Amino acid sequence: MASKTLQRLMEGVPRGQPLDPQMLRDCGVSAQQTTYLVNAGWLQRLSKGAYLLAGDAPTRDGTLAYLSRRIAGLHVGGKTALDWQGVRHNLSFRERVVLWAERPYAMPAWVDEHMLHTLQTTRLFDASLPENFAISPLPNRDPSILVSEPERALLELASDVGKRLAKGQSLEEAVNMASSLRNLRPKVLDTLLSHCTRVKVVKLVRDLGESSGFAWGKDLQRHVDRLGPGKRWTSSRKGSPQLNLKA
Repeated sequence: MASKTLQRLMEGVPRGQPLDPQMLRDCGVSAQQTTYLVNAGWLQRLSKGAYLLAGDAPTRDGTLAYLSRRIAGLHVGGKTALDWQGVRHNLSFRERVVLWAERPYAMPAWVDEHMLHTLQTTRLFDASLPENFAISPLPNRDPSILVSEPERALLELASDVGKRLAKGQSLEEAVNMASSLRNLRPKVLDTLLSHCTRVKVVKLVRDLGESSGFAWGKDLQRHVDRLGPGKRWTSSRKGSPQLNLKA
């Protein structure tokens, strides 16, 4: 019985992806059988509700697929989303995966050990923006891993500029990345900006658009006027560079 159960697991689950209790049940593995497999050394218990086949290590995509079942609204965003879609400026020795979600989540220790990441929960849009607008899986990748499309990733990138000097996004790099976004879809960007509630984000996207010289960067002032015409936005957080955005 145990050998058949183990065989089902090895044939039915992707390697490197932690398994939650529901995935185990879908493979016909009961809670009692799970405990047996852990005690017998066929499964390793990473944390409460997270298991992995013995000898496996969590991969980046496997970890993201696991987290996508645990965290509401989780998607890869900002700089990472652009990087995965071919828009990058500075190459890093170890990738930091930028994640966005609806609310904070306490990551298990094994996630921190296997994947450098940040989790953003800033609400950028009003409630009337359709759920998962401009968020989709990438071709030939795990369909459970959702990624911001370039237009949404640009707004997330702008949101992160100036935050926490060690982990935040620099304005210089944001400008350089925007200069590579030749093919942004104006209608998609317009929809996102129309629903964006963050003055800083709208103004910074306007400035990034103007500096890019591309067609999508024209006529964005109307979105700024909707939120706060005639007001300069300034940030001077402790430990972060001062950021001034014109009216």
